[in-house]
Amino acid sequence: MVQLFIDRKEELNFLEKNYKNASSLIIVYGRKRIGKTKLVLEFAKNKPSIYFLADERGDFENLKELQKVMAEYLEDNLFKKADIKDWVELFEEFSKRARNKPVVIIDEFPYLVRSNKAIPSIFQKIWDTILSKRDVCLILLGSSISMMEDHTLSYNSPLYGRRSGQWKLLPLKFKHLRSFFPFYGVEDLIKVYSVTDGIPAYILKFDPELSFEENLKVHVFRQGEFLYSEAEFLLKQELREPANYFNILKAIASGKHKQGEIVNFTGLDKTLVSKYLQTLLRIHVIKKEFPVTVEKELRNAYYVFEDNYYNFWFRFVYPNKTLIESEVANRIFDTFKEDFGMYISTIFEKVCREMVYDLLPFTFTKTGRWWHKEMEIDIVAISEKTREILFAECKWKDKINAQKVCSKLVEKAAGVSWNNNSREEYMAVFAKSFSKKIQEFEGKKVYCFDLKDFERQIRAR
Repeated sequence: MVQLFIDRKEELNFLEKNYKNASSLIIVYGRKRIGKTKLVLEFAKNKPSIYFLADERGDFENLKELQKVMAEYLEDNLFKKADIKDWVELFEEFSKRARNKPVVIIDEFPYLVRSNKAIPSIFQKIWDTILSKRDVCLILLGSSISMMEDHTLSYNSPLYGRRSGQWKLLPLKFKHLRSFFPFYGVEDLIKVYSVTDGIPAYILKFDPELSFEENLKVHVFRQGEFLYSEAEFLLKQELREPANYFNILKAIASGKHKQGEIVNFTGLDKTLVSKYLQTLLRIHVIKKEFPVTVEKELRNAYYVFEDNYYNFWFRFVYPNKTLIESEVANRIFDTFKEDFGMYISTIFEKVCREMVYDLLPFTFTKTGRWWHKEMEIDIVAISEKTREILFAECKWKDKINAQKVCSKLVEKAAGVSWNNNSREEYMAVFAKSFSKKIQEFEGKKVYCFDLKDFERQIRAR
């Protein structure tokens, strides 16, 4: 069986550290399917604990359901039947009876807020007057990142300053896919990553016994499958006018990253596009990118997806729904390979940005893309402390001549304004394979990495 807690040691250590406090209020949040529930249940499995999953039934129904769960934990039938009318009374009566420092986990806390806008203030009172004075660990989980940030973490939230710790759970890194697909080559791992990102629930939908293309046919391009409908399901939960949002996301997936390009692609009014983009940013479906060397946000931002699953879905699934639902999905593969090659080259850049930290002997403080007018560099990594800067290009091709790549890279690097008179420059080239690797170009150190180097690094973990 595949391990479910690959590379979650840091998160578990964080929970354990906070649990050692006399009382603790911990906020754990992150996108759906990221593994929040499994993480906290793994942490709590050898501890006295209560797990409660809030839902949309309403405030009173959630309160009575939590009362029932608490009664089962206490093994107290009288507590179950008690006429408890509000949340403060519930926690007061529970804390009087609880022993052995229970971990109280409330999952999907935003559902409680949606049904009762006073919930953050109520839980502030519960914490200040009851739980902070008792030996208890309260964990609030949420998948609606914007709601968790607004109602538990922001300065305006009644719970602000009460938490003993917070953790935004992020996807697994590319290098961890090897644990799920021990027999896949690096090229196929990158392809899997281009669809599933590092989202555990999505990764586990792929069968390691099938090829990548077979997994696409069976688990993505087939009506009724989880990965076929997941993006649409999640977004329709969050958005009131999905059609316009979907057109905007399709534009971004098609390579239209600037606001003006999105306006032209969709035909929507500029003001509306701006409004919709802000909503998509708020719910963390997309994010804004700026040249890595700039110190403050610019107006001319790039809008990109936060994870690969949405990117893949809007590029390849959403435009082909008619074919898929007509049960002629095989026709997609007639044109899929060429377009997929262009798509995965952008994913390869993302993988390379991650691998920079593992493959190169530097400690970079910032890594990302750089662009100015018509010039663009795939990766620029900088160290503010040492004033070292790395310029790198990523080529999703075989038999790359690194010297030719570096010749063009030097010209573009000259346009990067960052500590120009005192920086130490390095260059790197990433490719599927090389016809010629080099170690130096015009007096600058050059690093060349291909998929075999990726494989060795991953296996050395």
